[in-house]
Amino acid sequence: MPNQTIPVVDLSDFTSSSAAKREAFVRTMGDSLQNIGFFALANHGVDSRLIEKAYQLAGVFFDFSEEQKKKYEDLSIGGQRGFTSFGREHAKDHKAPDLKEFWHVGRDLPVTNKLYNSYPKNVWPSEIPEFKEVMQELYRQLDICSTRLLEACSLYIGEKESLLTEMATEGNTILRIINYPEVSSDRDPASIRAAAHEDINFITLLCEATAGGLELLQRDGSWLPIHALKGQIIVDTGDMLQNLSNGILKSTTHRVVNPDNSRERRFSMPFFVHPRSEVDLSPLPRCVERQGGKQLYPNISAGEYLGQRLREIGLSKK
Repeated sequence: MPNQTIPVVDLSDFTSSSAAKREAFVRTMGDSLQNIGFFALANHGVDSRLIEKAYQLAGVFFDFSEEQKKKYEDLSIGGQRGFTSFGREHAKDHKAPDLKEFWHVGRDLPVTNKLYNSYPKNVWPSEIPEFKEVMQELYRQLDICSTRLLEACSLYIGEKESLLTEMATEGNTILRIINYPEVSSDRDPASIRAAAHEDINFITLLCEATAGGLELLQRDGSWLPIHALKGQIIVDTGDMLQNLSNGILKSTTHRVVNPDNSRERRFSMPFFVHPRSEVDLSPLPRCVERQGGKQLYPNISAGEYLGQRLREIGLSKK
């Protein structure tokens, strides 16, 4: 097994009773996000068998005919729930389509919740009875894990531990199940599995993909492969957290390259952690202070930021 190419931290250090272990976790994790925007997380608490089951069920769905899959695609909601067909999404400022299709699972809220009508409703493939239960449980476990990481991020930028989790509570967090099929010989020559981009959200948790291909852009302009290792979740910072932290935590450009073997299929499951739409992402005063008193990022709400990005990547025309 290859060694991981990015820093690795152990979540059990943060949840332990040892203050020294907690502080070391926060420092290593935060330094990683500040310097390269990525780290790998071990002992994350997400059931590996559940991840495997989710990939198995994803394979069943993505093997359906195009006609079957498109029953679950609603173009009016910008790909926010259910199925998004192959080639519909492209990276910001890159017009060639990505070589992928995906399914989105969002947060389920009770009818009594004031945000119940704020988010599109989940849809589920009726042909796969287990799909709903497995994906909802995976969402729940990743949500718990993300809460711990947001607490650590809050401490790293000098804020109260609950700051970011309060912003993300009942937020528009998305689990994306992606299928990268065989690479077709008649594709657009400019297309790769996922063109160079930055994530829009607070943080992303990427369950171990079924094959390699993920690379991050280093400061010297070279691309660093990140390994999909058993038992690790890859975590990166999104643009929203970069904005809020005034650039202390970096949103790093990354991509998924085409495989050497064009017949190799790849599945991945990123969990995009979002704040609620009304959350103000204007740079925090303490973070502006740490950056020499200069505000480097705009005053904008999470809802405005997300809407802008969905238009830029071709999923919304609103």
